[in-house]
Amino acid sequence: MENNNIEHVIVTSNNIIKPEKVLYTGKTHTTGGRDGVSRSTDGRLDISLSSPGSTGGGTNPEQLFAAGWSACFIGAMGLAAAKMKIALPAGHAVDAEVDLGITNGGYFLQARLNVSLPGLDRETAQALVDFAHENCPYSKATRGNIGVEINLV
Repeated sequence: MENNNIEHVIVTSNNIIKPEKVLYTGKTHTTGGRDGVSRSTDGRLDISLSSPGSTGGGTNPEQLFAAGWSACFIGAMGLAAAKMKIALPAGHAVDAEVDLGITNGGYFLQARLNVSLPGLDRETAQALVDFAHENCPYSKATRGNIGVEINLV
């Protein structure tokens, strides 16, 4: 991991939580915007980008955000399951949908996370989802900033 023991100071007038310790910093270099390329400094990510709906051969920022959020959300459900002393069921999944929209000439995002926890009773599954949504860093980052639906399917 990079940046162990580095403290970052976040200047804010809102009640932003400041990390006591940075555990990891993901770093990328992107050129060309939505029709460019993005590479991580460690070389593990090297992708072409294309605009949503275009015929370009790459992915787009909305897909990348959906992938990151869904992976993080599953991790948070795993933490919840460990606290509850249960295992996440085989076949658990999160289907994330991130919409790029426009209103009054400005762009915005909205999202849905469709969570599948087969074999768990509804009450237990909902408790895992609720914990994950409260603790997942992506959920925290979007809370109050974009429209978000969390659906237990």
